[in-house]
Amino acid sequence: MVFTPLQGGPLGPLLFGLLSLLVLVAAVYWTYTDAKTNSDQPAWLWALVVFLAPLLGILLYVLLGRE
Repeated sequence: MVFTPLQGGPLGPLLFGLLSLLVLVAAVYWTYTDAKTNSDQPAWLWALVVFLAPLLGILLYVLLGRE
């Protein structure tokens, strides 16, 4: 039986976890850099919100945090 990396097998969960971590770090970085130029609130605070609640945090930042 042949497994592709994200279908299962021993490396599937590891690759999925690494990919999820990479997406989270990219979202926090984007939020921080964007909030430094487009928000009145502190950029580190928006980055923390996105880190603690990624989907809700990005949604809140886009709807409420940007000018």
